Amino acid sequence: MGTAVRHDKPAIVAWCEIGYVLACVFAGEWVIPQRLMKDPRVYSIPVALVLIGGFISHWVRSERPSELGFRLDNFLRAFRLLLLPMLIACCMLIMIGWAAGSININMALDSQRFLRRATPLFLWGLQQQYALQAIVNRRVQVILGKGSASVLAVALIFAGLHAPNLALEVATFVGGIIWASVYQRTPNLLALALSHCVMTMVLAATLPPVWLHGLRVGAGYFNR
Repeated sequence: MGTAVRHDKPAIVAWCEIGYVLACVFAGEWVIPQRLMKDPRVYSIPVALVLIGGFISHWVRSERPSELGFRLDNFLRAFRLLLLPMLIACCMLIMIGWAAGSININMALDSQRFLRRATPLFLWGLQQQYALQAIVNRRVQVILGKGSASVLAVALIFAGLHAPNLALEVATFVGGIIWASVYQRTPNLLALALSHCVMTMVLAATLPPVWLHGLRVGAGYFNR
């Protein structure tokens, strides 16, 4: 179990770092008009702010890239920890999709489409997992300690960032628990990004499109 909530100076700094990341994401999802966020130049602004803030935070704390999870030596171990939860989640999604009659066989079997989408989805997953794990998860551990309390907090934060898309909130809450717990045991962002990529594609190929709303979140959720 995690430790009690701390209120000392390191914890206050950690709260500020978490708040900074959330503010950047909130701006991209709710404040900046969605028609502008479709422009890569505008979209890159909140992403760059998160990366700059993260770099400063890691530099001040003397955190090495390998500590953050940019490494290969523990990739297989991390992926083995992810494999069983991923298989269970995939089976559940397939059963839901089968019951709802929404399984997209063409999407699932189209290898060319898979390869076209895999690279950008992997990079998008890496961005999200970096912010969620290397910044938020590590700073939540400063406040709550390592364990179930901090894992749950990270999952709740991740799910909240996908509001008001209920289907994605549920999916990211479950995924957040899995990814945060694996990261605390074996920090490897590449394995998490690969898992994120695969599960996103399975989600899109199984659940009814009306549930997913084009995977849109924030103000963009209300765009048709």
